[in-house]
Amino acid sequence: MAKKKLSSVLIITTLLLLSSCKKDSELPPIDESVDLDGYIINDSSLINPASFLLSAAIKNPTALDLDKPVIITVHGFTASNFEWTEFRDWAKSKTDFYTSMVLLGGHGRNYSEFKASTWQNWQAPIIDEYNALRQLGYKKINFIASSTGCPLVLEMLSSDKISTDVLKHIFFIDPIVLPSNKLLSLIPAIGSLVGYSETTLEPGENGYWYKYRPQHALKELEKFIRQERKKLEKGIVLPAGVTLKVFKSERDGSADPTSAVLLSKGIKLNDGTKIEIEMINSDLHVFTRLHGRKTITAENKALQLITFEEVYKSL
Repeated sequence: MAKKKLSSVLIITTLLLLSSCKKDSELPPIDESVDLDGYIINDSSLINPASFLLSAAIKNPTALDLDKPVIITVHGFTASNFEWTEFRDWAKSKTDFYTSMVLLGGHGRNYSEFKASTWQNWQAPIIDEYNALRQLGYKKINFIASSTGCPLVLEMLSSDKISTDVLKHIFFIDPIVLPSNKLLSLIPAIGSLVGYSETTLEPGENGYWYKYRPQHALKELEKFIRQERKKLEKGIVLPAGVTLKVFKSERDGSADPTSAVLLSKGIKLNDGTKIEIEMINSDLHVFTRLHGRKTITAENKALQLITFEEVYKSL
């Protein structure tokens, strides 16, 4: 009983603090010269899609092209294609597979479009690029997704939104099924009180992530991952011929490490066996992304390279 009272007091205190800090305006103080939230800075894929999407880069693939595996990269909530540029650049040293970088719907543009987008909007470009590559004739398509990109890919499969006849391998990096910040669960109740929340970015991250998170987008995120947790409780069976491996940081400020446990319990391969889970000795969220971070250690670099190589060898 004492614990319940304490919990109630904490929630009430949080609500009072948030309401007292309510922004005077729905529009945050966006710096157009720095912030992705503004109208000047956009994700580069919107300007030059051929440098990111394989379907735009090679419109008439040869038989040799179509035999090469493709890895579609999917970034996370508030992020942009910047999250996977290191993997793309590393992949250029190889000649036997392609990458295709998807920008989530409502992302990489401006605060207003992000605010108005739904999780279905975020997911749509993932489906579009997969379908485009499949229609072009690519025979071995794979996904590597990070953070919120992971449940977006999983939902696409569990709801039969794509034909999986050419889908081979899926890799999840720090998937968010359960958030580390438990205040997210309160967003449906307190969202209207806060308007938006501000994220602290490193100087090198400015212009690549949304600095301001509208309560509408946070509500969508909370609703979506809650929905996916319920699906995991019922159980999800992957399509035949499709594998899934999860890489999860042990100390993650955004995606609770318990997310890996929920995925392990809730997903089975088509033959009934468990998916593969690897816990990573890291305190970074999306440990495969190092660009833009203020501090990068030799261990961070080693973990990134080992993971890239493992993904490559699995193709």
